[in-house]
Amino acid sequence: MRIAFISDIHGNLAALEAVTADLRRRGVDTVVNLGDSLSGPLMPLETAQFLMAEGWLSLAGNHERQLLVDDPARRGASDEFARARLTATELAWVAAFKPHAQLTPEVLLCHATPSSDVTYFLETLDDNGVVRAATPGEVEMRLGLQASSLIACGHTHIARVAGTKKGQRIINPGSVGLQAYSDTHPIPHKIENGSPDARYAIVEASRAGWFIELLSVPYDHKAMADLARRNGSQRWQHALLTGDCMDGA
Repeated sequence: MRIAFISDIHGNLAALEAVTADLRRRGVDTVVNLGDSLSGPLMPLETAQFLMAEGWLSLAGNHERQLLVDDPARRGASDEFARARLTATELAWVAAFKPHAQLTPEVLLCHATPSSDVTYFLETLDDNGVVRAATPGEVEMRLGLQASSLIACGHTHIARVAGTKKGQRIINPGSVGLQAYSDTHPIPHKIENGSPDARYAIVEASRAGWFIELLSVPYDHKAMADLARRNGSQRWQHALLTGDCMDGA
């Protein structure tokens, strides 16, 4: 069984199309989308329509939850941009997403952790706002009592694989659509991958265990960066061009 994991598309249809072409070329049995699919100053409606046509299993990330909030004052700029461009059809599709799912008895899916859509799983934010790899103990604590042999998560936009003492594998495929961002929750910090390529992963089950490929796919990131600029976001423009955050952002 070959599973493609995608996550954190953020309305970047060009990146999603490039990833889709690549995973089809490689051959997979199923595709799973781990959430945060539409929010951002790019192409939320077209991305939703693409995903709906594909029919892949999609999870609700924190941005899906925020997108559905009725009060515009409680939605961030990325969520408000997407919400304003979606129709009732796409919103109903998003509302049906679950925050986590059991793909098979051996494969657990979540956006961030099994119990939260905002907690970093394989990364830890220290008191100085520096993001580092989580320790084995931190990963075990966030995993809780989950016993699946493979756990797939997204949210941090950082492609990474970790293991537990029980032999479990936890995978973050990275972000399809946004390779850098800054956040103020719970304290100001940055995520920067350093290149604009789209990220995803392919996982294959075997008798020896899980074979995991973390993949980086080039796409027309300059066109998406220009779209972000035209839609009023220099921060997104810079992140899409470079995989880094703007100075001071």
